[in-house]
Amino acid sequence: MFMEVLVEGGADVPAVREILERRFNLKEDINFRIHSHRGKGKIPENIFSKPNPRNRGLLDQLPAKLRGFGKLPVPCCVVVLVDADDDNCRDLKSDLIDVYQKIDSKPSCVLFRIAVEETESWFIADAFAVKSAYPKADLNKIPKSPPDSIIGAWENLAKALGRKPEDCVGADKFEWAKRISPHLDLNDPKSPSLKAFLLGINSILLNIIQ
Repeated sequence: MFMEVLVEGGADVPAVREILERRFNLKEDINFRIHSHRGKGKIPENIFSKPNPRNRGLLDQLPAKLRGFGKLPVPCCVVVLVDADDDNCRDLKSDLIDVYQKIDSKPSCVLFRIAVEETESWFIADAFAVKSAYPKADLNKIPKSPPDSIIGAWENLAKALGRKPEDCVGADKFEWAKRISPHLDLNDPKSPSLKAFLLGINSILLNIIQ
């Protein structure tokens, strides 16, 4: 079973790759492939239509990609990781499942997981990981809130690293993820949504082995 992993953007790739390689001993291009998109996008009104090439977000492309993966000769499991942002997590997941159930040609294995509020939430929940990657980080700039709180995760991470959020671009987020991900605690994650992602991947692999 090969895993096709869909994420919103390039900044999500280092964290997902780190998880699959370090926690599950999988190899990129042998056991999995990560597909990044241009943001979150939104589910098309007509999920059966050909996607608008100008809309390159993950949700914009999701129905078409699920149909495409369902036609592959080799069985695959599609893993979809999307940021919650301001969406209600249960409603968002329900919408994703609804798309999967309605389309005809589809892969037999699909895992939908939501990063609450975004993958940067995984980082700021793990103070040790941030400090290990950035020893001079000022963690006092991150609000003392429960993990996965909707607090503007990437903006607060930027401030902790001495950056102004308005000056940051996608390349900065990619660099943070690349440096922090190797230090994430993947055995006892502090972020509930990171834990849910790990449990989901583990469930896929257990089913394959059995």
